[in-house]
Amino acid sequence: MSAETVTERDSAAIVRGLWSALAQRDWDAVMPFLADDCIYVDMPYGPTLAARGPHDIVKRIKVGFEPLVAYTNHDGVLVADGDDVIYEHSERWEWGTGEVAVLPFVTVHRVVDGKVTLWKDYWDAATLINSAPPTWMDDLAKADTSWVFDATGLI
Repeated sequence: MSAETVTERDSAAIVRGLWSALAQRDWDAVMPFLADDCIYVDMPYGPTLAARGPHDIVKRIKVGFEPLVAYTNHDGVLVADGDDVIYEHSERWEWGTGEVAVLPFVTVHRVVDGKVTLWKDYWDAATLINSAPPTWMDDLAKADTSWVFDATGLI
């Protein structure tokens, strides 16, 4: 018999739904999974470059995803413990100029009242930087940063 609770099953299903929508780059389908005050953080860049709220989180994610001609999320281990869900997976990023990056991730989510309230991505920034097109960093420097939220002390 499993010790898994209904809450853990629900939290896992919510996280899987979020990632299914994200893998399709269906931004309208991503937003309902996120709480109004959800915080998203790429941990290699830290809490000062976080995003907060569904609209700003989507704007943040688009900064990385919009230049891609293809994106694939490779499903992996997902473990739920009450409100906390840890998801080990990898992503394949492909640019129109031929570069490809395969990024191993561990993502930590907190799910409260059926919505993701915290989303932290742990990955190796050097893997992405070394695989991206030579103009990628310059392109990022020119990107919309209206989403920036300082989550210092909140995560």
